[in-house]
Amino acid sequence: MTKRTSAKYKIDRRMGENIWGRPKSPVNRRDYGPGQHGQRRKGKLSDFGLQLRAKQKLKGYYGDLTEKQFRRIYGEAERQRGDTGELLIGLLERRLDAVVYRAKFVPTVFAARQFVNHGHVTVNGQKVNIPSYRVKEGDVIEVRDKSKQLAVVLEALQLAERDVPDYIDVNQGKLTATFVRSPGLGDVPYPVQMEPNLVVEFYAKN
Repeated sequence: MTKRTSAKYKIDRRMGENIWGRPKSPVNRRDYGPGQHGQRRKGKLSDFGLQLRAKQKLKGYYGDLTEKQFRRIYGEAERQRGDTGELLIGLLERRLDAVVYRAKFVPTVFAARQFVNHGHVTVNGQKVNIPSYRVKEGDVIEVRDKSKQLAVVLEALQLAERDVPDYIDVNQGKLTATFVRSPGLGDVPYPVQMEPNLVVEFYAKN
């Protein structure tokens, strides 16, 4: 079972948003936070609060990454030339578990991490079981033959609530995906608004 610090529905409740766009999200029914104090009137967030929330939302979206993992990816984006926020999104989308999720091989990003971890995926014909493995342009990701009839795969292929983005070329018949290019923020089909610029501000001040 994949290790995570919070259940995916708790993340939605904590953020007050359906960050994966799932029909079963509790936020679709109750837009207030969890716990006995969840229905209290929310005060206006400070600049720090907005920046922290943006970071937590982005971390949560990619399977509730640890702070150490997320900070390392941010550090790489910061060292590259260009817009740090855009580069951060590009690096997150190049994670193997993110590509498996985007290709609709599995229904959730948490399932993608577990799916990769259990050895169900190959990259350019070689088995890779590291969810954080970074794919490159032109890499071909494929579900292994013995895994193509797993219930989680068959379920994901029927999902109507999300589309495959154009920076990944998917052959659903063969269950292969080619990573075409590294995306920018505007290319990524987030169900809610992500604000990597606020994440950059957060780390610049803290």
